[in-house]
Amino acid sequence: MTRKRKMRIITGIAVIILAGIAGIYGINKHNENKRIISTEETEKIVLTGPSFNADSAYAYTAAQCAFGSRTMNSTAHEKCGQWIIAKFKHYGCKVQKQSAVVTGYDGTKLNSTNIIASYNPEATTRILICAHWDSRPWADNDPDSTKHHTPIMAANDGASGVAVMIELARLLQQQDQKGSNSDSVSLKKEGLGIDFVCLDAEDWGTPQWSNKPDDGSSWALGAQYFSAHLPQGYEARYGILLDMVGGAGAHFYKEQMSEQYAPAIVKKVWKAAGQAGYRSFFPNQEGGAITDDHLPINQTAHIPTIDIIPYYPDCSQSSFGPTWHTTSDTMAHIDKATLKAVGQTLVQVLFTEKIK
Repeated sequence: MTRKRKMRIITGIAVIILAGIAGIYGINKHNENKRIISTEETEKIVLTGPSFNADSAYAYTAAQCAFGSRTMNSTAHEKCGQWIIAKFKHYGCKVQKQSAVVTGYDGTKLNSTNIIASYNPEATTRILICAHWDSRPWADNDPDSTKHHTPIMAANDGASGVAVMIELARLLQQQDQKGSNSDSVSLKKEGLGIDFVCLDAEDWGTPQWSNKPDDGSSWALGAQYFSAHLPQGYEARYGILLDMVGGAGAHFYKEQMSEQYAPAIVKKVWKAAGQAGYRSFFPNQEGGAITDDHLPINQTAHIPTIDIIPYYPDCSQSSFGPTWHTTSDTMAHIDKATLKAVGQTLVQVLFTEKIK
């Protein structure tokens, strides 16, 4: 592992110490250790809500990749953004764009657009679900060093999270349209609002081959901007970040910064995973502490937010899996079973949420 990472992992007491003395992006170490928090011999599966369609989420992932690599300031990025906006509008969401020019690690001016798609925008009780939609411009972790300046397709690291959100928007609209069916639960009727936020400029962080120092602040630029410029009066009970939620062989360990800032939400989501029958994807084990979009949302916007992100403790290529920041992050390595596990877990979370 090199010291320059998109996300750094630290464990144990170091988390507690660094959280007290470091700034938002001061956590820069990596450790492969994990620990078992608890083990339940039996877990009752009680499904709530509609069935998440992994085929749809897979198709939405592929549709984003069809534009090519969605790197900042590119035509593919612009066209994909228009497509994302159109899909959320088609599924009944009110969409607003949060545009800004942010500065990359190398001084490049990046035309960034956070896409905020709101389901049931009139509701005062709201939940934030987010993912980044831009692609990494450099495959700087590729085993082939000749590809380190090649943009990645970002099927998993970007497109998968957005795809899960779009499918959730489709399901919510479908539930609303069932209307008078007594067996159908409409979150709109229940008074719950969901904000799907596609965060931009997440992956322009300092590449491993750069000689510039990396203090972590070059990552999650869209999330930094969103957190400092929330829509007027915006409040959310909590947030859930989706990052790389479609990869083959993925398991989602409890991320340590999520446990620090939003332990109740970690407990809620992992309980829902068990109820939905996906404990094998969401083990009761702790992974690492990760610098990702959820940090500025926690630390600047003060919305308790967790990160659903895979951890591959035995992968020599990267603890984020063998395709992370490589040219192999393509549709060939997207697994519908992983999309289903994450999507159905979120359905379980939303449809068991107590409004009052």
